[in-house]
Amino acid sequence: MSDVMVDHTQKLEETAVPNNLEQQDKQDEEQPQQSVQENAEYEDEELHKLLVPDITQLPLIPPSAVEFNFASYFAPDFMKPGNDQYVYRHANGLCVVGLASTHLAFKDKGGITAVDFNVGKSDRSGMKVTGKRKKNAQHFESNTALCKVCTNGDSYIVRCCVKGSLLEVNERLIKQPELLHSSADREGYIAIIMPKPADWLKVKASLLSLEEFKKLRALC
Repeated sequence: MSDVMVDHTQKLEETAVPNNLEQQDKQDEEQPQQSVQENAEYEDEELHKLLVPDITQLPLIPPSAVEFNFASYFAPDFMKPGNDQYVYRHANGLCVVGLASTHLAFKDKGGITAVDFNVGKSDRSGMKVTGKRKKNAQHFESNTALCKVCTNGDSYIVRCCVKGSLLEVNERLIKQPELLHSSADREGYIAIIMPKPADWLKVKASLLSLEEFKKLRALC
């Protein structure tokens, strides 16, 4: 009888061990699943914060494409009183140059009637830059003339403002000078210039930030 009990006890122990192992395995499986779920929930929360910002922190007026992608600088009275120009610098180093809204040309009766890129000894619109190495790009000084903006009663020379390689001029202005009135800081830009980092640092010191320019021209 005792032998039967021993055998029975051994069988119970043998069946109990696998059950314990199964329970342990089940717990081990549940713990990683819980960790994965917790991580997923945390990532969802972080993603939600990025995609859905706090409404109370949003600006009353959303930034424009220019404000979002470029740092704005200004060259007031560049080479001549009233010749206010802007320089929008992209993170990749490219500088977009154009007429600031306070430029004298916009105050002439009848507005801007023509844009002529044939200045100096060459026609800027005839320059074609090609390839990643910007072949044929000409290197200009900050005071180099880019074009002549004409009104009914006067004309104004628009200059580079930054020392660098001229990559492109806005040829659309030749046939559509009215772009300067409707969107001088966007489709009505004058040219795109690539300065060297050292040259940019030098010219940056002479330019005004957007806030400084607004205070100077009482635009606040």
